[in-house]
Amino acid sequence: MRIALVNDTAVALEALKRVLATAPTHTVAWCARNGEEAVRRAALDRPDLILMDLLMPGINGVEATRRIMATTPCPILVVTASVGSRSALVYEALGAGALDAIRTPSLVAPAAQAGADLLQRIRRLERLTRPLTSPAASATPPLVAIGSSTGGPAALVRCLGQLPVDLGAAVLVAQHIEAQFAPGLARWLNDQIPLPVQIVHEGDPLQSGVVQLAATNHHIVLKPDGRLGYSPEPRQEPYRPSVDALFRSLLQPWLKPGHAVLLTGMGRDGGQGLLDLRRAGWHTIAQDEDSCAVYGMPKTAVELGGAIEVLPPEAIGRRLRSLIAPRRSPQQLPRQQEAAP
Repeated sequence: MRIALVNDTAVALEALKRVLATAPTHTVAWCARNGEEAVRRAALDRPDLILMDLLMPGINGVEATRRIMATTPCPILVVTASVGSRSALVYEALGAGALDAIRTPSLVAPAAQAGADLLQRIRRLERLTRPLTSPAASATPPLVAIGSSTGGPAALVRCLGQLPVDLGAAVLVAQHIEAQFAPGLARWLNDQIPLPVQIVHEGDPLQSGVVQLAATNHHIVLKPDGRLGYSPEPRQEPYRPSVDALFRSLLQPWLKPGHAVLLTGMGRDGGQGLLDLRRAGWHTIAQDEDSCAVYGMPKTAVELGGAIEVLPPEAIGRRLRSLIAPRRSPQQLPRQQEAAP
């Protein structure tokens, strides 16, 4: 297990290194002396686990956890000098995405004794997170992620109306809309397009052949366990649910690149996220200017170089249909394909 250490104290870093050295299956991926460095290093080299201190110069462990989980999510264990006296910060870190918290081992005691609790906690987290790299990936259907805002409902109908009911992919939609109006939008879309539309609830899995619509004033994200959920972060984001937050949550190391679409909307939300997905190997499409109610979000994506293709909504739907193989039973396969060796 590759483990990163984030701590501004040399003594604490040495204690952590000594403990990990007693376990032959663990190696130190990298060390960071502050939160800013941790965020940068995690983006360049995502470890299997981060041991995160709380009190550091610059941004603290809570904010570093929040930023890492928003950009390059990975398991984080808070390791601090005193869990009890810093309970408020510990709870903040857990709310930001950390999985657990434990006291920093001491250099005074023998390494095996001082680190017994830490190694036991790491083993527990390893059991919890191991499925994220294989079963979650194998159980996750191909994914289409769509972001939209002003004029989005009509554009969604024009795009999604081109997709068949036997589509072999899950369709995840983040439309800027107040939570109270989301159920009505889901019902309206259900009446307009072939695919069924469902509201996303915390913990829902991705479902092949279903349009799953965000429905709270928090941001919809794909979590490291492969299930959908909602996050208040980033709090400063005025657009909810944020398309950028959704797109960035899809940068999971186990998730096979899919297809991402940015439709009409005011502002810049989704432009950077679409670029990040393109760089990660996703097929990215932005709506063209002539068909947009407001050419803001797609324009940002095009200017940043985040869109591989720029198309009107109906053409986006047809393009997605051509890129995604529909689910077919053996009885539905062409006769010549059935006879092929």
